[in-house]
Amino acid sequence: MLIKHHDSSLIKESQVTDPALYLERRRFLRVSAGLITAAAVADLLNPVEAYAAAATLTYRPAKPLDPPDELTPYKDVTTYNNYYEFGTDKEDPAEYARDFKTAPWSIEVGGECGKPGTYHLEDFIKPYALEERIYRLRCVEAWSMVIPWVGIPLHRIIKHFEPGSRAKYVEFTTLYDPRQMPGQRRAVLDWPYVEGLRMDEAMHPLTLFAVGLYGKTLPNQDGAPIRLVVPWKYGFKSIKAIVKVRFVENQPLNTWQKAAPDEYGFYANVNPHVDHPRWSQAKERRIGDFFKRPTQMFNGYADQVASLYTGMDLHKYF
Repeated sequence: MLIKHHDSSLIKESQVTDPALYLERRRFLRVSAGLITAAAVADLLNPVEAYAAAATLTYRPAKPLDPPDELTPYKDVTTYNNYYEFGTDKEDPAEYARDFKTAPWSIEVGGECGKPGTYHLEDFIKPYALEERIYRLRCVEAWSMVIPWVGIPLHRIIKHFEPGSRAKYVEFTTLYDPRQMPGQRRAVLDWPYVEGLRMDEAMHPLTLFAVGLYGKTLPNQDGAPIRLVVPWKYGFKSIKAIVKVRFVENQPLNTWQKAAPDEYGFYANVNPHVDHPRWSQAKERRIGDFFKRPTQMFNGYADQVASLYTGMDLHKYF
């Protein structure tokens, strides 16, 4: 089967995923002219089903991976997670996030913008078409995955809130609820989890607010109901369970930078030439593989994002 890509090129579906997985998905997705109707989405994305009747899922894979790469199996994506709010072991999120309540969910928007306020999740993303994006995910710990996310390009949402001229950065905050998130009962990090992007990074077409993966509702252990995905940065930048978005003038101090400033910076761009102080970043282990593979600059997205950092010293660990 061939899928029409957003730049009008054609790619083989088998290049980016296991055909059996898409056959399974076709049982409940009704595809017509590259679009999936709202009725098909309703059962997939239950947290946003309130707006599904008016929504359209634009089904178009991200730019083909170069070289072609296999998707990480759904089981691995949903059982091997860093999500310290639910524990520090990779298996903890899948175990302890089972009963995490993601509805109702609201997001507070504030700072230097024209439309501050508290928005229900369905109202927050209601005006936008959902898209599927197949992205690499590179963890700072030197392991990686390839994941088909479902979400909304962040720049579309940002424009709606009309950030002012003083808004140079976007700050994101995770839910703080130790009752539901047992990892927050321990001072492993300074809770709640905070992350940030420079405005041009947040507005870049690759940056995504994800509400699903593999055509299904975003699992709790993967950041439900809404998370950030920034594919050219190390995974800790892609904050989960977002409850607050602020447009600010000064660079936010992100959680890992605050915890270990000698090891984690604000930008955290994937860079095989700059090692973490405690391990090499030159290679990575794709989950499911035995051998390591070379890590690509900007996680393979240099053609799209390198211009954002013109003049910056990329040999420094950002």
